[in-house]
Amino acid sequence: MKKILITGGAGFIGSHVIRLFVNKYPQYEIYNLDKLTYAGNLENLQDIENKPNYHFIKADIVEGEKMLALFKEHQFDGVIHLAAESHVDRSIENPMEFIYTNVVGTVNLLNAARAIWKDNMEDKRFYHISTDEVYGSLGETGAFKETTPYDPHSPYSAAKASSDHFVRAYHDTYKLPTVISNCSNNYGPNQFPEKLIPLFIHNIKNNVALPVYGKGINVRDWLYVEDHAAAIDLIFHQGKTGETYNIGGNNEWKNIDLIKELIKIMDKKLGRTEGESLSLITYVTDRAGHDLRYAIDATKIKTELGWEPKIKFTEGFEKTVDWYLENETWLQHIMSGEYRN
Repeated sequence: MKKILITGGAGFIGSHVIRLFVNKYPQYEIYNLDKLTYAGNLENLQDIENKPNYHFIKADIVEGEKMLALFKEHQFDGVIHLAAESHVDRSIENPMEFIYTNVVGTVNLLNAARAIWKDNMEDKRFYHISTDEVYGSLGETGAFKETTPYDPHSPYSAAKASSDHFVRAYHDTYKLPTVISNCSNNYGPNQFPEKLIPLFIHNIKNNVALPVYGKGINVRDWLYVEDHAAAIDLIFHQGKTGETYNIGGNNEWKNIDLIKELIKIMDKKLGRTEGESLSLITYVTDRAGHDLRYAIDATKIKTELGWEPKIKFTEGFEKTVDWYLENETWLQHIMSGEYRN
């Protein structure tokens, strides 16, 4: 029976990965390690929290001795490392927090895995989840490949880039069986409403201003979170040790176009006149170091592992809006802070 440690499992992407693994692999013991910061919410996992193969551990990956003790106690066979500070604006305000969690925390996990697995690394795997932001910014053409040089522009992406480098270094130096993936923007249920889509769904519903950076021309590639979870499952089980896989949605949108599409859907669902909520758009000073465009070339994972997105954006977007409108209690608990209790 495999014992899999999934860090950050109470967060947005992590909760979807936890749910997939707990339900799909009843023969595995799944350990969800989460510090339960503002973005960690156990309400995301209420549907599987009583499953016999699910276990929750409240801990902080910054505590190196604690990580080593947990590895000794549970003898994990694999790690899927999602725990990270991930909001760019917060990284600009407090870069040290991102350095501690994203860099030091990752190295603590690498050290613990190395210490426990050093005599037998067969059938072990340390899977580090990263972001496309480590590659920097694109012009109007082109896409990030796994070989694209790193060029991070924010404290967040710099911290993630650093953690990626440490994972590769531990593979090359200590032969730790690692794999990395870099993914584009995710959307879907359970996303903390500081991110664009859930924040704007909430604001449109409550007739609150929609703050748009600059002219709204920044372009992002959007991927439905369940498609990302499926890719993580595939890479964890079939990815080649030492390799990197880019995961993308082949779905680029300018921010302003995405927001207008969201307004169109929301106005229809709320019984408003089409375009009524366009007046909520408020242009604000652009974010410092704001990357113009991200795009992922996901040829490698499609060719080698047979993965590609299944959810079309129109379907995924509609499902996402419906989920937030139908889960008002979840959203209100977030906005009030009640979920922290």
